[in-house]
Amino acid sequence: MNIKKHIPNTITCGNLFCGCLGIVFAFKGDLTFATYLLWLAMVLDFFDGFAARMLKVSSPIGKELDSLADMVTFGVLPSVIMFHLIGSYSDHEYLPFAAFIIAIFSALRLAKFNIDDRQQSVFIGLPTPANALFISSFAFIVASDYGGFVNTGVLLAISVVFSLLLIAPVELFALKFKSFSWKDNQLRFTFLIISVLCIVIFKILAIPLIIITYIVLSLINNLVSKKSVT
Repeated sequence: MNIKKHIPNTITCGNLFCGCLGIVFAFKGDLTFATYLLWLAMVLDFFDGFAARMLKVSSPIGKELDSLADMVTFGVLPSVIMFHLIGSYSDHEYLPFAAFIIAIFSALRLAKFNIDDRQQSVFIGLPTPANALFISSFAFIVASDYGGFVNTGVLLAISVVFSLLLIAPVELFALKFKSFSWKDNQLRFTFLIISVLCIVIFKILAIPLIIITYIVLSLINNLVSKKSVT
C-alpha cells in the first residue's frame, strides 16, 4: 500500500474538519475560535498542494476534494461568521441572511476555477481563501480600537463587493515562486514587504489592508502589462 499518495488528501480532510468545527463554533457565537480554525485550515490548504507536488502524487480526486473542502471552509464558514456579525449590529430579523451571498459566489468561484485552464500561474477573480481571510478578520476588528468604523452598512457592502470580486474577470497574481530572483518576482516581493510593514504598524487591521493591497497591486500590474504590450 502506497501511503504517501494519501498524505495530501489527508491534509485536505484536515482543512475540511477545521471548516466543519469552525461552523459549529461560529453558530455558538464563538467567532474568535471559529476564525482561528479558518486560519489553521488556510495553512493546511497550502500544505496539501505543496505535499502533492513534493511527493509527486497529484490526482484528479485530490483536486475535487480540495474544492469541496474549500467550499465548506472558505465559503460556508465565512458566511456564518458574517451572518453573526451583521446580526450583532442589526435588529432586522432577515438582514443577516444576506451574508450567505458569500457562500453562493464562493461556489461559483470554485466551479469556474475547476474548469478554467488559464489559472495555472494567475488567478481570475479573488481566491476564496483570500476572501475568507478578509471576512474572518472582522471577528477581531469589531472588538478592536477600529471597531467604530464597522456598522451594518459596511458589513453588507463588504459581503456584496467581495462576493462579486470572487467571480470578477480580473487577473490577480499568484504567490508562486519559480525562482527567488528580484527581477522575476518584483511584484511578489513588493507585496510581501508591504504585508510585513502593515502587520508591524497596524497589527490586526493589517489583514484586510493586505488583501486590499493584493487586489490593488494586481490591478496596477495588469495596467502596466497592457501598456508594455501596446
